[in-house]
Parts: sequence; structure tokens; C-alpha cells
Amino acid sequence: MTLKTRYEFTLPRGYVDPRGEVHSSGTMRLATARDELEPLRDPTINGPDDPRLTVLILARVVETLGSLEMVTAHEIENLFAADLAFLQDFYGVINFGNQAEYEALLASQSQALPLAGTQTPAAAPVAETEPRPEDLVSPEVLSAFTSSADSDVARPRTRVEEVPRPRG
Repeated sequence: MTLKTRYEFTLPRGYVDPRGEVHSSGTMRLATARDELEPLRDPTINGPDDPRLTVLILARVVETLGSLEMVTAHEIENLFAADLAFLQDFYGVINFGNQAEYEALLASQSQALPLAGTQTPAAAPVAETEPRPEDLVSPEVLSAFTSSADSDVARPRTRVEEVPRPRG
């Protein structure tokens, strides 16, 4: 039996290079102890909780990304947030998870975002009427506003209203 050390992935959105080319598929290898320790020696890293540490580690373990010849911290820093989050999850699963977690991550990725060029369901129609105050707040909160004898003063606000400035 051989140990699998390289895993293929497809980013939810894809890295867009300076020429406008989108790079979505790639490979990540298992991390070594050095991959996690070496970035801590970088003078720009302020300790193990520094958010940039993740970028440096991913730059070490992402071997390919589309047609790019080399993946550096620059490419990782310029990923869309969804892609960075995916790579963080992918890193965690292949290095510390089990086969079931790996398969669940891949399954959730295929359902999370539609791929470019695919049809998305039509948006729900927007209500054309204004919501009623009782639709915006719970009955308990509504009754606290409307229990006053002077209902004009204690009415709940349903939209932004200008408050008059005192003269003087």
C-alpha cells in the first residue's frame, strides 16, 4: 500500500492572474513539519496566530494552480476569500482528517457554488408592499410600543424618520 501525498482540488471561484486568466484546478501535497515551522521564521510573521502564516504555509504546499509554473504567497494572497477558505479547509482535511471528511469536503464543494456558466435558480420575487409593523417585530415588543395611552407617541417605527432638531 502506498501513501497518497498529493491531492487534486478545484477552487470554488479560481485565481485570476494579471492577464485575466482564471486558474481553478490544482494540487496540494501533504505538509511536513518544516512547512509549518519555516514560515514562523519569516520576519513579517508576528507569531503562530498571525493570519499571514496561513498564506505562507499554503504557498509551500500548493504545488500547482492551473497553468501557473509556480505558486507563491502572492497568488495565495490574491485568491478570492471563498477560495482561501476552501484551501484552508482542504489543508486541514488532507493533513489531519480522515477519508470520510475528505469525501464530505469534496461533496460540499460541489454543492456550494455554481460553476461559471451554469444556470442559477431565479431569484425570489421581491414583496411590493411595505411590511406591517407586526411582521417586523414580535407581538411582545409590539405591545410594549402600543400599550401607551398616546398611540401616536408610542407607535413602532417602520422606516427611518427624521427627528426634529430643537430650535435655539
